Amino acid sequence: MPGPLEGVVVTELAGLGPAPFCGMVLADLGAEVVRVDRVGGGAPPIGSIGADVLGRGKKSIAVDLKVPEGVEVVLRTVARSDVLIEGFRPGVAERLGVGPAECLARNPALVYGRMTGWGQDGPLAATAGHDIDYIALSGALHAIGKRDEPIPPLNLVGDFGGGGMLLAVGVLAAVISAFHSGVGQVVDASMVDGSALLMASHHGYMSDGWWQPERESNLLDGAAPFYTTYRTSDDRHVAVGALEPQFFAALLAGLDVDPEEVGPQHDRDNWPAMHRLFADRFRARTRDEWERHFAGSDACVAPVLSMAEAPEHAHNQARGTFVEIDGVVQPGPAPRFSASPAVAGEGPPEPGQHTDEVASAAGFSRDEIGKLRDIGAIA
Repeated sequence: MPGPLEGVVVTELAGLGPAPFCGMVLADLGAEVVRVDRVGGGAPPIGSIGADVLGRGKKSIAVDLKVPEGVEVVLRTVARSDVLIEGFRPGVAERLGVGPAECLARNPALVYGRMTGWGQDGPLAATAGHDIDYIALSGALHAIGKRDEPIPPLNLVGDFGGGGMLLAVGVLAAVISAFHSGVGQVVDASMVDGSALLMASHHGYMSDGWWQPERESNLLDGAAPFYTTYRTSDDRHVAVGALEPQFFAALLAGLDVDPEEVGPQHDRDNWPAMHRLFADRFRARTRDEWERHFAGSDACVAPVLSMAEAPEHAHNQARGTFVEIDGVVQPGPAPRFSASPAVAGEGPPEPGQHTDEVASAAGFSRDEIGKLRDIGAIA
């Protein structure tokens, strides 16, 4: 059964992280995603540091964008595409001859998705950066970590959450617009903008004084003893998220704590003593013993699983949350669809694996493809 994006064609200019993640999401949802790799460049950079999970379900065409004939291959591929996504610094695609002006001239209904850290304009647009820099500028990094120092939340907030995922949202919104109007457009997705957007509710909390700027001073940043993690007897951890009164009551019951011993849940003066009491109780058993102890309750207690352990958990196995492709265990597609389920495609392609197929679909004859290969424009 085809996925919800069956029939949508996406051209992806190979790059790092967020843009390829967007391409993977679109491929999981059923789009035909054609990755444009470099002739002689080998696998895309992400492949040099691990399995290319972000390449799953895609096709690959190897093109030399330094020659006019290679540029023409991409432009003719774009002519049959609904979307192009790229993650270069501002101006790079234009210098290569595959910027928005050239692509939209070939396909006025094209959605041209651009993924950068700082955005296409602004004082920092041309400068280098990484996830940690972008979330620092958006205010997200300041809110995450211990009281005396911020801690980078991997590269999830900027690269993938505020970056690639929001690029996918923007691209799909523009595709719907183009399907109705016949007019394409440029989607300028920046990780600063996206990670700032992820903080929307917290700005609301701060505006009414409910959220304090100091780390570990708030309900959701580790200060509350009923919304944090605790070390267990085997030096593992459990996560506790008993925010609502009924869940807090279930937590106390599970820990065999008298409510009068800890006082009102939201009396912050009680929190240090409450935290010490909970920490002592959780240190009495192993992580897995606590999971079994709280099984079926609404205490909102969960084991903190490693990346290796998560695929083996019974709930994740029942849901099929993880899949294995070419021997690599990885997250499966999300979200779920009732009528057109998303499916993780085959493993990542070799660079240039589908060059002839894609070039033929773009209208090149067999003789033209042979000549392009002879001059090194494709491989």
